[in-house]
Amino acid sequence: SGPMQSQMQFPSGYGSHLPNYSAPSGHYSQVPSKAAASHLDNQYRASYYPGYYSAPAQNVMTSVGSNVLNAQESQQLYNNTPPPSGGSSDRPVQGAISSASYLHVSAQQSYSAFDNHYSTSVSSSVASQGFPLNSDHYAMPVVSGAMYPNVSYPPVAAGGVYGQTFTSRSLPAVGQFKETNAFSSQSTSVPHSLQQHVPVGYNTTLSTVSSAQSVQDNLSRNLTGSVAKVNNQINTGGIDSSQPVHSVSQNVPFTKPGAGTSASSAVMSSVRSPAPSLSSKPPSSPSVTQSPELALQEGMQYGGYVNNQASSAPAPLSSSSDDEEEDEEDEEAALDSSSTTSSASPVLNNYDALEGGGYPETRSVTSSPVPTPSVLQTSKASKPFGYGYPALQPGYQNATPPTPVQPSNPGHHPGFQHYPQACVNQLSSSLGGLSLQHSQQPESLRPVNLTHDRNILPVSSVPAPVPNLNSDLRKLNCSPDSFRCTLTNIPQTQALLNKAKLPLGLLLHPFRDLTQLPVITSSTIVRCRSCRTYINPFVSFIDQRRWKCNLCYRVNDVPEEFMYNPLTRSYGEPHKRPEVQNSTVEFIASSDYMLRPPQPAVYLFVLDVSHNAVEAGYLTIVCQSLLENLDKLPGDSRTRIGFITFDSTVQFYNLQEGLSQPQMLIVSDIDDIFLPTPDSLLVNLHESKELIKDLLNALPNMFTNTRETHSALGPALQAAFKLMSPTGGRISVFQTQLPSLGAGLLHSREDPNQRSSTKVVQHLGPATDFYKKLALDCSGQQTAVDLFLLSSQYSDLASLACMSKYSAGCIYYYPSFHRSHNPAQAEKLQKDLKRYLTRKIGFEAVMRIRCTKGLSIHTFHGNFFVRSTDLLSLANVNPDAGFAVQMSIEESLTDTSLVCFQTALLYTSSKGERRIRVHTLCLPVVSSLSDVYAGADVQAVVCLLANMAVDRSVSSSLADARDALVNAVVDSLAAYMSTASNLQQSMLIAPNSLKLFPLYILALLKQKAFRTGTSTRLDDRVYAMCQMKSQPLVHLMKMIHPNLYRIDKLTDESTIHVNDRVVPQPPLQKLSAEKLTREGAFLMDCGSIFYLWIGKNCDNNFIKDVLGYPNYASVPQKMTQLPEVDAPSSERTRSFISWLRDSRPLSPVLQVIKDENPAKTDFFQHLIEDRTEAAFSYYEFLLNIQQQICK
Repeated sequence: SGPMQSQMQFPSGYGSHLPNYSAPSGHYSQVPSKAAASHLDNQYRASYYPGYYSAPAQNVMTSVGSNVLNAQESQQLYNNTPPPSGGSSDRPVQGAISSASYLHVSAQQSYSAFDNHYSTSVSSSVASQGFPLNSDHYAMPVVSGAMYPNVSYPPVAAGGVYGQTFTSRSLPAVGQFKETNAFSSQSTSVPHSLQQHVPVGYNTTLSTVSSAQSVQDNLSRNLTGSVAKVNNQINTGGIDSSQPVHSVSQNVPFTKPGAGTSASSAVMSSVRSPAPSLSSKPPSSPSVTQSPELALQEGMQYGGYVNNQASSAPAPLSSSSDDEEEDEEDEEAALDSSSTTSSASPVLNNYDALEGGGYPETRSVTSSPVPTPSVLQTSKASKPFGYGYPALQPGYQNATPPTPVQPSNPGHHPGFQHYPQACVNQLSSSLGGLSLQHSQQPESLRPVNLTHDRNILPVSSVPAPVPNLNSDLRKLNCSPDSFRCTLTNIPQTQALLNKAKLPLGLLLHPFRDLTQLPVITSSTIVRCRSCRTYINPFVSFIDQRRWKCNLCYRVNDVPEEFMYNPLTRSYGEPHKRPEVQNSTVEFIASSDYMLRPPQPAVYLFVLDVSHNAVEAGYLTIVCQSLLENLDKLPGDSRTRIGFITFDSTVQFYNLQEGLSQPQMLIVSDIDDIFLPTPDSLLVNLHESKELIKDLLNALPNMFTNTRETHSALGPALQAAFKLMSPTGGRISVFQTQLPSLGAGLLHSREDPNQRSSTKVVQHLGPATDFYKKLALDCSGQQTAVDLFLLSSQYSDLASLACMSKYSAGCIYYYPSFHRSHNPAQAEKLQKDLKRYLTRKIGFEAVMRIRCTKGLSIHTFHGNFFVRSTDLLSLANVNPDAGFAVQMSIEESLTDTSLVCFQTALLYTSSKGERRIRVHTLCLPVVSSLSDVYAGADVQAVVCLLANMAVDRSVSSSLADARDALVNAVVDSLAAYMSTASNLQQSMLIAPNSLKLFPLYILALLKQKAFRTGTSTRLDDRVYAMCQMKSQPLVHLMKMIHPNLYRIDKLTDESTIHVNDRVVPQPPLQKLSAEKLTREGAFLMDCGSIFYLWIGKNCDNNFIKDVLGYPNYASVPQKMTQLPEVDAPSSERTRSFISWLRDSRPLSPVLQVIKDENPAKTDFFQHLIEDRTEAAFSYYEFLLNIQQQICK
C-alpha cells in the first residue's frame, strides 16, 4: 500500500552551467554535469504563482477577465511542473487547491478548505510523521559553492544576506532518478496523551509510541507539572459560501464612504477539561486507529503551549527511531551520500522528508526508491571514531591560524572558522585529562560562599563556558552564539543527570547574521545513509574511502567527487574539504532539482485604520518607513506586495500596472469576506512601484476624519489568508485595539484591580481558538503572520499572539503608543521597522535537530509548528529568532567520549535559492557529578528554565512557575553541597560555574513575566513571556539581568578599538541603589531600552558636554537623544552607546532619567538586588534558599 512510483524527466528549460574558471579569485567551476536553472523565467510565473484568487461565483462583484481559472484549472494550481524534456510521468500528479477557503463544514466532515491539502489518511508502510503532508512542497536535492579558508575574498557585511559562492569541481554527471508519488498523503502519528486541539478536518491516527526518559527529578516536580488538556469542540468559524451576497464592492479613488454594515460575528466556542500531565516522561499510548471525528476531538500536537497558548511543544513520540520514520528519501537524497551522483534515488516533497529524516539501513544504489525499513546497526563500538587514517601533511598541520580580530561588538565575534582540522582519527585519544576528578580542580569548580562573597558579578559580560576539548576540536566547534548547550559536559546517564538537578537542553540561534559564512556548491552533499547527518568536522575517516558518522556510528562510503579538494586542486584529501573544516556551513540546492520555481518574496501589509489607530498616528511612521525602504525589501524581480486596511469594513487596493492611481475596493459584509479583484491586489513591486508610492503617500491622510471605532481584524486576516494562499509569504499586521467585529472578536478580560495581585494571575492563555486555527492554516500555505500591537488599552495579546506563534512569525509590542505624546515609542517603531523591512528572510523553511544516538529531544520552545519528532516547520525564518530544546538521555553514553548535536535549516532565500544552513556542536561525555557541575552554562540554564516557566505559568499557574524556579536553585545547590565535605550549615556554597544562578533566578522572578505584587498590565506580562520564548540567549539575558555602567568618568584606559573608533569599557556595576551616587551618571542596558540616570549633583561639565544643557535643572523630562558635542566626554559616551547598539538587531531607545521623571519607577524596578514591597532583596533571597536547603 505504499506510494506509487513514477518516472520523472527534468525540464529542458534549465540550462547548464558555463565553465567559469578563475584561478586568482579562488572561484572554481564545475564540469557542466547538472542543469542550472535559467533564472526563474517569467514563463513559469503564471503557471506556478498566479496572482489571483478564484472567488466563489456569487461573490464576484466585478468582471475579472479571461485569466480566471476554470474549475478544472483551479484544481491544478500547484500541480503543474515545468515541461519535461522527454518522456512523461507514469501517472498524473494530483493535489488540488480549492478557492473556497472558508467553507462552513460540520465536525463530521473532512476539512475541505484545500481539497488535497488536508486529505484523509492513506495506508502507508512507513511511520507517520505528525501532520498531514502538504502537497505544495517539492523535492529538492541540495548541492553546495564554497567559501574556502585561505582563499582571498572580500568580507560579507554583517547585514549581508549571503556569503560568496565558490564552486567545486564535479565529477560524474547525474543520471535520471525515480520519483515517488510526491503527493501521497501520510497519516499522522500523535501520542494520545500529548494531543492538542486540532482544527476541523486535521485527521490524525494514533501509533504506538515509546515514552522518553525522564529528565531531572526536580524539573519534573517543578517546571513540567500538569497542564490543562484541551478537548475543544470548535465551531469552524468559517464562512458559508452558500449564503446570499450582502457585500458591496466600490471603486473609490482615495475616498472612503461612510460606515459599512455591521454584521454579527460568530464566537468560537471552546470547552476545556482536565488533561494528563505534561511531564518530561510522556506516557506511551496504545496503538489505536481513530476516525477523523474522534481525532478531531482528541486534538493534535502543535508547536506551542499545550493549553492552546503556543511556542513550546513536546516532540511527538514514536516507537521507531529517527532513521525509521520515513521510507522515502529526502529532497537532497538524489545525490546519495555513499554513491556517485548517477545513482538512482527517489524524490520527496513531504514536510518530514523535506530536509531529510532518518533513513533505513543501506541499500543498493539500483534498488527500489522505497526500501523496506530495517533495523539499524545497534551495537556500539568501544571506539566510536576511526583509527587508521594517515596523519595530515606537515605543511597542513602547521598552518598558521588567522590573527585574532578585536571584537566589534560586546557579544561573541561571529566569523568564519579558518582553523586547520586536527587529525580526526585521534579524537578519542585527544581527550586526555577530561575527567576533572583526577586532575587539579578547575576554576569552574572553585567553591563560592554566596552569603559571604557579595561581589560575584564579573567586571565584563559573562562569557560562554568553553567545552573541555583539546584545542583543535575547540577551534572547530560551533559558535556559542549559534548553538549552545546548558551543560558543556554531558552526563553519561540519565541517572547522573537527575542527580545533578540541572536541565539538559539546547539554545539555538540558527539564522543569525554572520559576517562570513562558508557557502558550498557541489554536486554531492555528503550525508550519513542511516541518520542523514551532514558530514562535519567531528566525523572520523577510517581511510580515504570510508567515514564514520559521529551521531549513529554508521560507516559510509566517501563519494568520488568528495575526494577532490578544490582548494588545493588535489585528489585524495576528503578531510581537507570545507565541510569538514567548518562547523557552520551553508549548502546551495541547484534549481534543476526543483519541480517548480521557488516561491517569490511576497509581502502583505494589513493596517488598522480605525479612529483609535488614526489618533495614535502610527500610519505616518509605517508609510514613511515603507517609502524609505521599498527598494531594500529582500527579493528579486518577482517580489510582490499588497495592502489591506480595515475598521468596521475591509478595504482592498487595486495597484495593477496601467492605472493612473490606486483604487480602493470596500467589502462591507465582513461575515462573508471575499476578494473583489483577486488578480490585482498583490502586484509586482517593480512594475507597480509608482502606484505603491502614491498609495503610501496618501494613506495617512485618507482616514483623518474617520469616526469608525470598531475593528474587524478577524475578517481582514481571513481575506489576507485567501490572498496569500497561492504563493505563501509574509503578512504584517498592525493592530491598535481589541478586535470588536466579525470572526475572532474579543472581549476585555483584564481586571485592573488585579494587576498587583500576589495570588492568581488569570487569562494568560487565549480566549478563542480562531487565531490559532488561522495561523495553522497559514503555516500550511507557507505564510507567516507578524503582529505589531500599538495599543494604549488592553488588547488581549494572549489571544492575538497565537497568529504569530503558530505560523513562525514574530511579535512587536508598543504599549501606550502615541506619535506625539510618547516620542520614545514612536522612535522605537521607526527603528524597528527599518530593521524589520530590510533584514534577510527565509521562506518555506523546515529545521531538523539531530543528536548522538542515546540522546533524545522531547520539548521545543519558540514560534513554529512542530511536524515530527525533531522537525519544525517555519513558514518564515528571520535572523532575530531564537529557539530552545529540552533533551533527555535515553541510553547510557558509556561507550563514547563525545556527543554531537546538529541542526539543519532548509529554506528558500529571498532571491529564490534553496539553501541549507548546518550547525554542528561537539561536547565531551563525563561520568562524575563534579564534571557535570564544572561544565554548567549558567546563562543557558536560566534561559531554558525561563522557557519552561512560561509554559508552566500558562498550563498551571504563575505561582507554580515561580515556585518551580526557586526549587530549581534549591535542588541544584543542595545536590552540589551534598557532594562537598567540611561544609558548615551556615554556609551557602555554589560551584564557580553556578555562582550567578541564584542572582539570575531572582532577576527572572522580578521580570514582568513572573513578578507579583507590582502593578503589571496583562498585555505587558504576556508580551514578556512571548519574548522569553523567542529571543536568542544573548538578547534574553539582557532582558533578564540588565547591565549597569557608570559613564560620567569614562577614560581612554581599558578601551578597545573598533573600526577606527575608540570604545571605553567601563566595569559592570551591581544592580543595586547602593551603587548609584548623586554625583554620577549611570547607563542601564536593558536590551530593548537604555536608561541614562543622572544624579542631582552630577558634574555640570558632564551635563553640558554630554547632554548639551548647562545644568541638571535644565535637562528636559522626555530626552531621548544625545547631541553631538565636540568634547572628549561626549565622544566617549556616544562611542560606548553606539557600540552597545551595534551588538543587537533592534536599536534600543535611550531614555534620560531624572528624579522627578515618571520613568524613574521603571529604572529602579530593574535594580533587582534591592528589596521591594513584594520581593526579596538578593541577600534575603540567598537566606531563603539556604533555609530551604537546610530543611
